[in-house]
Amino acid sequence: MKLYNLPNEYKPLLDLKQTELAIKQIKETFQLNLSASLRLRRVTAPLFVLQGTGLNDDLNGYENAVSFPIQDMNGAVAEVVHSLAKWKRVTLAEYSIAHGYGIYTDMNAIRAHEELDNLHSLYVDQWDWERVINEEERTAEFLRNIVKDIYSAILHTEFTLSECYPQLKPSLPEKIEFIHSEELRRLYPDMTPKEREEAITKKYGAVFIIGIGGELGDGKPHDNRAPDYDDYSTPNEDGFYGLNGDLMIWSDVLGKAMELSSMGIRVDQKALLHQLEITGKEERKQLYFHKRLLEGSLPLSIGGGIGQSRLCMLLLKKAHIGEIQSSIWPEEMRKQCKGMNIPLI
Repeated sequence: MKLYNLPNEYKPLLDLKQTELAIKQIKETFQLNLSASLRLRRVTAPLFVLQGTGLNDDLNGYENAVSFPIQDMNGAVAEVVHSLAKWKRVTLAEYSIAHGYGIYTDMNAIRAHEELDNLHSLYVDQWDWERVINEEERTAEFLRNIVKDIYSAILHTEFTLSECYPQLKPSLPEKIEFIHSEELRRLYPDMTPKEREEAITKKYGAVFIIGIGGELGDGKPHDNRAPDYDDYSTPNEDGFYGLNGDLMIWSDVLGKAMELSSMGIRVDQKALLHQLEITGKEERKQLYFHKRLLEGSLPLSIGGGIGQSRLCMLLLKKAHIGEIQSSIWPEEMRKQCKGMNIPLI
């Protein structure tokens, strides 16, 4: 448990009532802009999936999902979702979504392994989205264009919010910058990956780091990714590897970088087999999701998750994610927050 350094005199710009109203406005405005820009239709998402199907996201590979036995299904085990990265791709196929269109949903998850701080909670809420693409669109340039569309939706939401609450002055940069994780490593060779993220995000204000999961020039990945959703191993037209990345935005309140979204072009059959092999996860080929992908019954796609509470926290210039969502916090953290004038919901 930890709290990041905060200004000595933090004062929320909105009271509790205004905050709740503003959260509603942000969520309604952003998802309308996101769905229109990316041509997404809303679908209903599961809170849990069956264990052993390969549908749940195993994140970095070591996190255990919250699970429980199902009494009326002979003790079959359900897992609370970590994210819907693979479920969405199956849903694209089940709904017969056409090329150039996609889906989005409200994803609610429990991540019991999280180390609690200003940005991390046991409860995770995201807009999870997925869109059908073709082979020609599996490029870094297409990825960048989608990221620009998402960032434009964020800017529009920020402006709309400021019209209702003048004290929330727009502060995000007009455009987002792009850099590959290998370029970032070469730029800051003596820093850790997290330190590099901080440095580049502070420099630009908003940046998308491409290539998360594959080995860099020093033999280490920038960060870990599960091998069976994002494609982090395919060479791209920029001369690097990977077709995925993280969207980072600088928080002036916290004085640090916030990861707002993780997204990317998803694995095709070749990339899936390669990434399962290099990570020693080849047994997954027998799971439901992986069988469907390998047999060709799932479309090529691009997708990701955008943190709802984090976006609200950023635009409302809040110091703690607990000012946006109701969750469980250690008593010591509650006392610290109270002493810093941070009202946890």
